[in-house]
Amino acid sequence: MTATAYRYAPERVLPPGSTLLEVLDERAMTQSDLAIRTGLSTKHINQIVKGTASISPETTILLERATGVSASMWTNLESAYQLDRSRTKEAEKLKLDLDWLKTLPLAELVKRKRIQSASYSIDTLREVCNFFGVADKASWEALWERPTAYRRSKAFSSDPTAVAAWLRIGEIEAMKISCSPFDKAKLLSSLEDLRSLTRLSDPNEWVPRLKSTCQDIGIAVVFEPEISGARIVGATRWVQSDKVLIQLSLRHRWSDIFWFTFFHEIGHLLLHSKKDVFINDQGPHSGVESEADAFASQLLIPRRFEDRLSTLQSDDDVKKFAGELGIGPDIVVGRLQFEKRWPYTRGAALKRRFTFSKS
Repeated sequence: MTATAYRYAPERVLPPGSTLLEVLDERAMTQSDLAIRTGLSTKHINQIVKGTASISPETTILLERATGVSASMWTNLESAYQLDRSRTKEAEKLKLDLDWLKTLPLAELVKRKRIQSASYSIDTLREVCNFFGVADKASWEALWERPTAYRRSKAFSSDPTAVAAWLRIGEIEAMKISCSPFDKAKLLSSLEDLRSLTRLSDPNEWVPRLKSTCQDIGIAVVFEPEISGARIVGATRWVQSDKVLIQLSLRHRWSDIFWFTFFHEIGHLLLHSKKDVFINDQGPHSGVESEADAFASQLLIPRRFEDRLSTLQSDDDVKKFAGELGIGPDIVVGRLQFEKRWPYTRGAALKRRFTFSKS
């Protein structure tokens, strides 16, 4: 007997018993007849027809022999029905989380093509959960609002959903970047090469070199513009046991701020625990954030040269000093302005503002 191929793609998923009734009618076969042919009880056949009993793998084989409809078809019918039931139950549960959508930066996520719709609907809620890689709001809170992970960020406490969304995009982009296993010794030996990139003005020249060098060290560098409300300039965390993500928001496109932020994040890798997430909101820093600040400052302008800063009186002085250090003159100007040795209006001709695409 040739197995009959039934196409099954209805909009509303019916229990496999509905198809079984159609097959029995087509075969002029009663439920009692089927029970005799399969060795199952009439009661069990009736429960399958009503949808109160599922079709086990063993039963699919019996139905195939008795009806000529393939076991795989019965398996697919049962699987589709059970999945539909699960989605219906899930939708009822997700309805309780719909208000959560009002707190999320949906429009921004649509704009960045991370979700398709900003409507307050179950479909959008599912998209959001898929984006964050969680089952529901409770799972999101357990994963993304852990105070031990983000306790250092005032930006997160003020708008946790914006920060979480920005961080999640970084994770997704980092997955696409192939890196060698993280090598601390290689990072230390590469610091001077990375530092020398501050002298280059064209991002099309130094960005590929920066990313390539970091990938060889075990660091995925992701440029992702900030999400409104997050107020973050950078973040560092381990995304795998041997892979680090440094995410930069480019909130301020001034080159001196960018490079200070980048080396601040490098400082976390060399000085601090792998277990924490470090978020730099460029607000007042203390503790490990201050340590990372000090690392960046001393890497760019070593302590033994700090006394020279007070002697710099002109743009030419700055360019000569920067040339001696092997860094961009804008790094020196930024330091002078930050320490209020120079007003922010001074040295403007040496400052650079980057224009380049994300990631």
